[in-house]
Amino acid sequence: MLADLLGNPVTLHNPSSLGALNDFVEGFISCEARAVNVLRIADHDHSAMVQASCAALHMFAESRDASANARPYLNRANQALVASPEVTPRERRFVASVEAWVNGDMLRAVALHEEQARECPRDLVSVKLGQYHLFNLGDAPGMLGLVQAALPASGDIPYVHGMAAFGLEQCHLLDEAEAAARHGIRMCRKEPWAHHALAHVMLTQGRNTEGQAFMNDVSDTWTGLNSFMVTHNWWHQALFGIELQQFDDVLRLYDQRVWGVAKDYSQDQVNAVSLLARLELRGVNVGNRWQDLGNYLVPRVNDQVLPFLDLHYLYGLARARRPEAQSLMNNLIAKGQEKRHQLPQESRRQPTDSNGVWAQVCLPLAHGLLAHAQSDKRHAVKHMQSAMPRLIEIGGSHAQRDLFEQIYRDAQSAAAG
Repeated sequence: MLADLLGNPVTLHNPSSLGALNDFVEGFISCEARAVNVLRIADHDHSAMVQASCAALHMFAESRDASANARPYLNRANQALVASPEVTPRERRFVASVEAWVNGDMLRAVALHEEQARECPRDLVSVKLGQYHLFNLGDAPGMLGLVQAALPASGDIPYVHGMAAFGLEQCHLLDEAEAAARHGIRMCRKEPWAHHALAHVMLTQGRNTEGQAFMNDVSDTWTGLNSFMVTHNWWHQALFGIELQQFDDVLRLYDQRVWGVAKDYSQDQVNAVSLLARLELRGVNVGNRWQDLGNYLVPRVNDQVLPFLDLHYLYGLARARRPEAQSLMNNLIAKGQEKRHQLPQESRRQPTDSNGVWAQVCLPLAHGLLAHAQSDKRHAVKHMQSAMPRLIEIGGSHAQRDLFEQIYRDAQSAAAG
């Protein structure tokens, strides 16, 4: 039987497809753009892993249309499971995890990734996907536990140490996170996710000059990466610049490195919104940059895929003074009301309660962010205060969610004055 480059057996209709599948496997765990090469063979090889991998790539669009675009590939993957009895349990579990994602059943998706980490710990694509879902659910201990299950059998792969480092950092285990990141980087200097985890550690510890120097030193390796990874690492470099009050340099990073790689991609848009907002909170005039960004946020008005994303879109549209900000707000109100009706009588307060997140966390935050963007800081405090203790539930990292903390503090200060 064929095996991927991590040693996981794979069932392919065409053995020549292995190269493209390996591009997906290694490209995905190393954050490289070549992961999309598997899409090129989708019409020629209907095997389960090829089709499920293509479905997963479509889901990363993080848009309202993503599930519909992924489903034809998922259907072919399931057909392959029926037609090919030799397909392994690992492959069947991987297809099932992607199907759960497409269906919006994130608890089932996470459970399948956890099972995969125990049963097939060298399936690092599954580990990274599981971490992505847990990240969006605000479950940092789950992120760490998932990679720790796989680490003993996959420690020879540098990228697993970057995954471990980020899980450790999100659990506030900063020294352990730095050690894991540096171990991965020693194994492979081009390990952008480990660079990213170490940047988190240094920012949290206030090691801004050191962090800036480190990111600058390794930035020559940020080639061939997907747009999120390259723009996000430059975003981290910009955060160091903000802390060091190098505002002109940060604006140049925004123009040349953070915004403009893939303007229609959700994560690039979030990076841009976050950076402009942080600059304005420091009193920096960002010129007409909101207007350009707002043009690309308008198509996101009807998404409502992840609360973390919608909150950034809303703030960006409002700062761009686009009327679509109110349209997005109306959609979030409708989403919150829909989810509130689905809550049990005694609403759970835990990261995996997506209904509670939309209704009880995202909606008040949205009202507050819109008010702040429109300079109504008294109402911003009034709306945001109930959601702030549960901020982790919207997903995102500590560094990313700190934007909302900064906005809330700014509103409090203005309201008190």
